[in-house]
Amino acid sequence: MSNVPLLEVDDVSIEFRTRSGVVKALEDVSFTVAKGEIVGLVGESGSGKSVSAYAAMGILDAAGVVTKGRIAYQGMAINGAKERDLQALRGREMSMIFQSPRTALNPIRTVGRQIGDVLRRHGGATRQNWRERAIAALAQVRIPDPARRAEAYPFELSGGMCQRICIAMALACEPKLLIADEPTTGLDVTTQAAIMDLIANLCRARGMGALLITHDLHLAAESCDRIVVMHAGHVVETGPVQALFARPLHPYTASLLAATPSPDRSLDDIGAIPGNLPDLRAPLPPCRYRTRCQRALEVCDREPLPALVEGKKEGTQGAFGPLHPQPTANAAGQLRSGDGSAVAPGGTGGQNPPHPNHHTVRCWNPLRTEEAA
Repeated sequence: MSNVPLLEVDDVSIEFRTRSGVVKALEDVSFTVAKGEIVGLVGESGSGKSVSAYAAMGILDAAGVVTKGRIAYQGMAINGAKERDLQALRGREMSMIFQSPRTALNPIRTVGRQIGDVLRRHGGATRQNWRERAIAALAQVRIPDPARRAEAYPFELSGGMCQRICIAMALACEPKLLIADEPTTGLDVTTQAAIMDLIANLCRARGMGALLITHDLHLAAESCDRIVVMHAGHVVETGPVQALFARPLHPYTASLLAATPSPDRSLDDIGAIPGNLPDLRAPLPPCRYRTRCQRALEVCDREPLPALVEGKKEGTQGAFGPLHPQPTANAAGQLRSGDGSAVAPGGTGGQNPPHPNHHTVRCWNPLRTEEAA
């Protein structure tokens, strides 16, 4: 069991069935979070990051349906599990920091009592010690005068303070898995750094795993061990943080990095990503980045995306092979197995997500080393 990841999302597709049509929010999404690591989930708004988080917690909207794949916490299936089993996991085993702190807090209950409620339900706190433990949780996230703040109501606090309250609540019961949806929104730079240091220290000390959802690529680069890049419900690239930022393989990842401000670049050097995210209710091509991509090929319109892994041996960086052996690509771009039969390359084929150390991409025309440099 030691090799079982804390969180495994394997070949998952999710649809939302609405009055205006079926929204294909996720398609063939795969990634893992292991003990002690921080995995960053990055991409534009609408790329499927929060849907992935809600699915992992088993709190999808009623209109959301997992149509394919498996989501598991330490080997236990989340999709399809009974609600009482999921309630036993939430708070104690897995916890989430939500993106909108004011809507996550009860406006007519003091923040100290709200943290106390969590501690009494999931953390073994008693009538005698819940308040002391709630104050300690507030102090852990650098809230000044935590005893006084514990008596405040959410409407009496700033947005940044409410964000820290939500972080304190999520960490109070020492979960094994933390899912953090834009956890540093509304915080000043110093507090951002302190919160991320706290999460990193908890991962090292307790073996807690964290899924960090963010649009801030600088934060992801500084805080994460691995990165998962999403676009329009697809995972387009995954890899160790140093490799992915130094040598992006997918055109979308390269465009995201080019559009990210940094102190050593002028505004003229910051490029905008052309076009818009596709309408996920409309018929979609196999590559959802197709209409925005300057490297698009004819095959991108008609064939499922191949899952490729960058070569690991010396001298093979920039050379790609299939993620799951052992197909090869012929001159026409069609993947074929060792016996020459055609292979459908979409997703992971129901197999396990890629190895954490692999740098993988789903693209017919990935960037080579010399292009990404």
